[in-house]
Amino acid sequence: MAERIPPDSQFDNLNGRSVVTLDDVSTSQISYLLRKARFISNHLPEVSQAAAGKILATLFYEPSTRTRLSFETAMLRLGGHVIGFSSAQNASVSKGESISDTVKTVSNYADVVAIRHPKEGAALVAAHAASIPVINAGDGGHMHPTQTLADLATLQSRFGRITDLTVGLCGDLTFGRTVHSLIETLCRFGNVRFILISPKELRTPQYVLDRITASESCSYEEVSDLTSVIGDLDALYMTRVQKERFFNEDDYLRLRDTYILDMEKLALAKPTMAVLHPLPRVTEISTDVDNDPRAAYFEQVRNGMLMRMALMSSVVGITLPGFAEDRPQEVQA
Repeated sequence: MAERIPPDSQFDNLNGRSVVTLDDVSTSQISYLLRKARFISNHLPEVSQAAAGKILATLFYEPSTRTRLSFETAMLRLGGHVIGFSSAQNASVSKGESISDTVKTVSNYADVVAIRHPKEGAALVAAHAASIPVINAGDGGHMHPTQTLADLATLQSRFGRITDLTVGLCGDLTFGRTVHSLIETLCRFGNVRFILISPKELRTPQYVLDRITASESCSYEEVSDLTSVIGDLDALYMTRVQKERFFNEDDYLRLRDTYILDMEKLALAKPTMAVLHPLPRVTEISTDVDNDPRAAYFEQVRNGMLMRMALMSSVVGITLPGFAEDRPQEVQA
């Protein structure tokens, strides 16, 4: 099986590694990927054939637009190729095949796998079964590591740092895997104050709160009113209430419009605040906000592609022309 990295290990080559959660990647490696993505952004023509002959398999057992296309575009921009499926109905799972057997089969075709699955732990099962690197593209309400890399890159580009920030996370904090992954990763870097904004039905799970509490330099506050805290925030991470995570449609309809960010609320925020969103957006951000310079969510989309280019080139062992493959530098302000 592809090897996984122990948490907070010293820098080691990512070549051949699976990434199920960002705990599989040390903080120095994350900083390295951020630097690599910035290099790629400025040298797209130079890296356009770096992955020639390499194949990405996208195994998406639940619907996705942005994440799947981002992975596929990332490999294509590196000069590689893509195979895979975009729903369980298009795969042999519809015939009863296990994830393990699917991944073992695909390992003979591809050089790296990106997998999305509605069940938590599916990516870990895939990583144990595969003989090539597996990247988790989202499993259930659990983890979404490459979205977090996109989020970190966006914070870095906006503030020049990913520490010493007050970050508000608003909306569905129970089922939002992007929220859980971002909080846990920022806690590893430290010095972040989290403002958790949600109705009581969609509060942050205890295991995520425990992760914040375990950090010596991070703290959190739980509130239900966005307007009362928006002026304190450096970044506001909005999330949609996810209909597909609800068993009761009445509960979904009651909660879906709890928080809507519009220009009236944005007027209360700092002029430098960044608004992030993992997308897709439904009603939780007014389209009027799109033209405000604080809107960073479409910037996140590009950063996601760049970070996936950086990650896949690393786990497949691709050398990027002109990029110094040295010990990673810590993120600097």
